[in-house]
Amino acid sequence: MPIEVHGSVAPGFEPVAEAFRANFNPAEPVPDIGASFAVVRDDETVVDLWAGHADPARTRPWRAETVTNVFSTTKGLAAACLARLASLARLDYEAPVARYWPEFAQAGKGTVTVAQALAHQAGVSGLREPTSVEDLFDWDLMVDRIARAEPLWPPGSTSGYHAITWGYIAGELVRRVDGRSIGAFLREELAGPLGADVFIGLPQSEDGRYAVIARPPAEQTQTLAEASEILALTLGNPVIEGDAPNDRAWRAAEIPAAGGMANAVGLARFYAPLANGGASRGRSYFTPEAIARATEVRFAGVDMNLGVAVRWGAGFFGNNAARWYGPSDAAFGHSGWGGSTGFFDPEQRLAVGFAMNQMDANLNGDPRTIRLVGALYDCLARR
Repeated sequence: MPIEVHGSVAPGFEPVAEAFRANFNPAEPVPDIGASFAVVRDDETVVDLWAGHADPARTRPWRAETVTNVFSTTKGLAAACLARLASLARLDYEAPVARYWPEFAQAGKGTVTVAQALAHQAGVSGLREPTSVEDLFDWDLMVDRIARAEPLWPPGSTSGYHAITWGYIAGELVRRVDGRSIGAFLREELAGPLGADVFIGLPQSEDGRYAVIARPPAEQTQTLAEASEILALTLGNPVIEGDAPNDRAWRAAEIPAAGGMANAVGLARFYAPLANGGASRGRSYFTPEAIARATEVRFAGVDMNLGVAVRWGAGFFGNNAARWYGPSDAAFGHSGWGGSTGFFDPEQRLAVGFAMNQMDANLNGDPRTIRLVGALYDCLARR
């Protein structure tokens, strides 16, 4: 039976709905269980689609308000919080992290700038101190360990993806500058005013909206960088399973590198001001200058942990040679393990979100998002 797709597309974007439907085809290598895809252009929602189920047993429908864990797509949300602080002239990307967080200067990290840390160049992509998944739920414990950590390579010399530690650096910068946790800052400064269903730390009152994650059905289809001690510390201390967010403790915690909860239209609404010069629905959230600093390419080359060429802004992932975010080098955002994504393209004035609960094992471009983004830009080219 064909999947029933809910929501709407503006005239001219019908092929996007067909691409979305195709992702549920049982003949696909990894068909979706439940998913949502959305596009906001010039503050108008031109695509808002959802379908499928909110659990692998297929007992609960995926609804308009359903949210799920988006793993590293969360990093884009956190990067936007820092861009908001920069827009308010409260954060300088070129200043040392230690200006705001003095303890971070320990073990030779005193000169690491905010921009370097956000571009995965701080040298603390992993911790030597044994760390459990439960430790990730203890904010003070994690930021203390990161502050004391000796860099794994000379800071600033190269980039090495900080898969989990990045989020605590970003979040502690927000806390030291503003006083609020990054989850509260996100909610009160950006998500709430924008009407965007995105969370870092899901309140228990919202737990009924959560779509249960299903692990990838196969091993990852690409290796990362060549196995190294640094990579083992980065991804193996601790080992995080794909269904970790199904634990209420994970959802409750603020894990700004991997624990965000969102749906597609929430991601698209969240990124809308970044696609439109900093404003959305008549309200300014970011200055053009702060957006330019946040998306300035801070590192271009092969990331030592990812093993592929990257373009890092100050926390945002720049569009790559595989064109995950369409044809424009001006597009920035972040994608997550399993397939989720959120990005903004200022040249087309559009913001895009995709969230799903069936993880894919593909690490270098999820086929579902590639299909959706390709259909979207094909539609734009015909307009």
